[in-house]
Amino acid sequence: MRILGIDPGYAILGYGIIDMKGNHFSVCSYGAVTTEASMAMPDRLKHLYHQITNIIQEYEPDVVSIEELFFNTNSKTALLVGQARGVVILACANAGLEIREYTPLQIKQGLVGYGRAEKKQIQVMVKTILKLSEVPKPDDTADALAAAICHGHSAGSLNKLEKYK
Repeated sequence: MRILGIDPGYAILGYGIIDMKGNHFSVCSYGAVTTEASMAMPDRLKHLYHQITNIIQEYEPDVVSIEELFFNTNSKTALLVGQARGVVILACANAGLEIREYTPLQIKQGLVGYGRAEKKQIQVMVKTILKLSEVPKPDDTADALAAAICHGHSAGSLNKLEKYK
């Protein structure tokens, strides 16, 4: 199964593509899509849409794992990130992909076993699980890979349950 993980953002959108075979993960690609602060918001959203569409076409994932919004005290930022997230979901839906959403707590739980884990712990687990030589940068990229791994673990658990039905 090929999983596209997304950490949504309008300035920096992290993505990571991993393959899962059995209980083993391997990295296909990862990176970040960035937009300039000087760009008008509609142009930023259009750029995000086109870049994610290109990534989907190039890597042909089976499923998308996207981090749900975490609401902080800055509602303007949350709205802008929500718009970026909506554009990504639209691109994935237009490509006919299954979309799974996970809260930051679920992603942390899925990687570290503790929902209140610190960012550094998540980054080290991403590096370890994917057998990378260093922690992916920027942080948004590591978060996207974490979302993909979280789905892989969840899907693996669901597949095991299906065998016992």
